[in-house]
Amino acid sequence: MHHAFTLTDFAIIYSPEFLTHDTGSFHPENAGRLTAVVAALENVSWADHLDWREPSPVQQRDVDKPIARLHNPRYITAVREIAHAGGGHLDGDTVVSERSYAVARLAVSAWLDGVDYVLETGHSAFVLARPPGHHAVRDRGMGFCLFANAAIAAHYALEQPGIARVAILDWDVHHGNGTQALVEGNAAIAFCSLHQSPGYPGTGHSSETGLHGNVLNLPMAPGSASDDYKTQFEQKVIPFLQSFGPDLLIVSAGYDANAADPLASVNLQPQDFGAFTRLCLGITNRILFGLEGGYDYDALSQSVLATIAARLGI
Repeated sequence: MHHAFTLTDFAIIYSPEFLTHDTGSFHPENAGRLTAVVAALENVSWADHLDWREPSPVQQRDVDKPIARLHNPRYITAVREIAHAGGGHLDGDTVVSERSYAVARLAVSAWLDGVDYVLETGHSAFVLARPPGHHAVRDRGMGFCLFANAAIAAHYALEQPGIARVAILDWDVHHGNGTQALVEGNAAIAFCSLHQSPGYPGTGHSSETGLHGNVLNLPMAPGSASDDYKTQFEQKVIPFLQSFGPDLLIVSAGYDANAADPLASVNLQPQDFGAFTRLCLGITNRILFGLEGGYDYDALSQSVLATIAARLGI
């Protein structure tokens, strides 16, 4: 199949530092998620299409300003102090280890690098970072998330030349309550989420439409499968994003809607994420993917491969 891509046209933004956010042996959001995806990417037949990049060190890039724009300074200080004291919990699910504050700031840097890469090259990037971010709200982390990576990246993108509108598509199986809370007041950012309902965190009703009609929530019943999602994409997601006309699309790429995932009850298969990606390419080629959930290593890895292959036209 002929396509016009060069061989290094898809960036993977990753650092082994992301493995040092230590959530404990039995936590589903653990370092093994990333090592599984890295191994799959290194061994795939089209591995030479990938451009591996280390995130900018936080000293080089001022990450604190974009973080402080969306998070309460008292909360940021609390995360830093818990880490400095050796670690602790923000809630029953959300762990801060000794390295977590540093790693969460590096994750933000990686997402911002992803924005820069996509806007500069017109190609795509996948931010393979942890901790995830879409549940983090202004005053607290929750649901395994410390800082609101996708929302921070969207606000940052709007400051770049020629970027007037940014859309965020969240296909994680859980509603991105933090992302929604941090962007719904900004008419230049659209947010669309498909998520299992009922399910954690209990937000994301279809009646939640943002302050500017800029939010679309699509609750999915437990047991939903490919056809249910395909219908929602074709009838609702794509028309919503198309009419918004984003200059950049950020995908909060969680893969816990897979049938194999232990934390949810939606029955997607890895190849479905390739189909979603192809539909998104009808809106813009400028897509930044960033990892959120996904807790079955094999389903997670295969889904990431399907997403990137679809973007590459493989």
